[in-house]
This record gives sequence, C-alpha cells and structure tokens, in this order.
Amino acid sequence: MKHDFQGQRAATNATFKDMAKMTGVPKRAMVNFLFLADDTDGPFTACAAALTKAGFKTVIDTDEVTVEAQIGPIDVNADAIWAEEKRATEIAVKFGFEPDGWELLD
Repeated sequence: MKHDFQGQRAATNATFKDMAKMTGVPKRAMVNFLFLADDTDGPFTACAAALTKAGFKTVIDTDEVTVEAQIGPIDVNADAIWAEEKRATEIAVKFGFEPDGWELLD
C-alpha cells in the first residue's frame, strides 16, 4: 500500500498549529518521530539501523511495537519538522513501519 505523504503533511501542519497556540514552541528543539510496526516480529533492528545511518538517533521499543527516530536540535516550525519527518518516514515505510506522530523533546 502506498503511503499518504500529503495527508501526513497536513496532519503535521495541523498538529504544529495547535501546539503553537496551546503551549508555544521553542525556537529549536530535538524532535522525536514515532513509527509503529505491523506486529511484534517487525524488522526493528534493520529499520533503526537505516534511520541511524541517515543521521537519526534511534530507540527501539518492542513492547510498544515502535521505533523512535530523534533529530536535532532543529528549527521548530512546521516546514522544518515536516522535512525531517518525511525523510524518516521514507526510510521507515520501506521496513513496514507507519508514522505514529511526533513530539518535541526538552
């Protein structure tokens, strides 16, 4: 199944807009992207290795069936977040992982 990058970008823009209204955002921060596996037997290590090779710090959480990809600090705006989210998603979907949101880290 082909991934809906346009829908994902729209969701990122909406999330950023809501976050900026409710809590404000820093100028720069680490961003953590979450990717959900189809099942507990997903290729967690291979996905994390590919994301690491692309410059992301990764965390594997097999209990939650996720791979986290952290980058930054980067400028905190919708376009900068989307650029990194898209880059990470293009890698993760090749391993059967789907994006499951993002968060700013302190």
